[in-house]
Amino acid sequence: MRFATYEHRHQRRVAVVEEDGTLHPVPGARSLTELISRGDGLDALLRAGAATLDVPPGPHVSEVRLLPPLQPPTVRDFVTFEEHVEGVRRSVDGAGVGEVPEAWYDAPTFYFTNPYAVIGAHDDVPVPPGSKVLDFELEVAAVIGREGRDLTPEQARDHIIGYTVFNDWSARDLQSREMQVRLGPCKGKDTAATLGPYLVTADELEPYRDTDGFLRLALTASVNGEVVGKDLLSNMSWTFEEMVAYASRGTVVRPGDVLGSGTCGNGGCLAELWGVRGEQSPPPLKPGDTVTLTVEGIGTVSNTVVAGRNPEPLPTARRRSRERP
Repeated sequence: MRFATYEHRHQRRVAVVEEDGTLHPVPGARSLTELISRGDGLDALLRAGAATLDVPPGPHVSEVRLLPPLQPPTVRDFVTFEEHVEGVRRSVDGAGVGEVPEAWYDAPTFYFTNPYAVIGAHDDVPVPPGSKVLDFELEVAAVIGREGRDLTPEQARDHIIGYTVFNDWSARDLQSREMQVRLGPCKGKDTAATLGPYLVTADELEPYRDTDGFLRLALTASVNGEVVGKDLLSNMSWTFEEMVAYASRGTVVRPGDVLGSGTCGNGGCLAELWGVRGEQSPPPLKPGDTVTLTVEGIGTVSNTVVAGRNPEPLPTARRRSRERP
């Protein structure tokens, strides 16, 4: 099944999406996050979706504003594509092309990003305050449906309830500067993160699973109608189940948590292309540019960049004495 959250005539609803785009509102559902939390995994969500057959259909998807499918309590963004690391480190970190840190191979590294920055499949994206080098990132996100701790990869499969397209918008100039402090992305990743267009339940994507456990989905990124990147999701170096197991190590994952795959290779973002080519070609995104990301079996998101606000001024750090009491 495919679930959407939408706004229509000033009301927000959760619905099952038919193949023709007809929306069937889920009775009693105020949000998809709540609906997932209310049940115990995929079977419960599918039963809730089946209940829509007993109610009149709603509007067509073309008549509504698609909101993010859910409002996640946490968003972990991984970096599981080796090709992306090879290309992007030169443009962001100044490393040589092909240089992948040995530590990257140890485990599926992630950082926590801003759940309040999540936007819908067709919402405008403001340029982050103070940035002049805006980029997109083509990813797929898994959504947790059941709470778990210290999971094995085998156990983790039952904790993934579905998948959605994820665009981790990145202010590369801000990111490059702030990561010199060695704390990871901060304001470089803090303004917008697209989720959508739908949550596709995990069972829908099982036919795409290969013999190694990876989902073989075609990924395509376009800017203003021109294709700039293509890859396969199965080129990840860890499966989503392994990512969930690692995320749950020593802690809990809970219903609604989002885990991003990390940016795919072969043009999954502009910074990778800049690193490989040694120049900013294609150029950074600017107001008026439209980025369209398509993931086989899940759908398409398309967002247009708009002008953002100027940053409110702050002082630089005060250089303090080392006086002690």
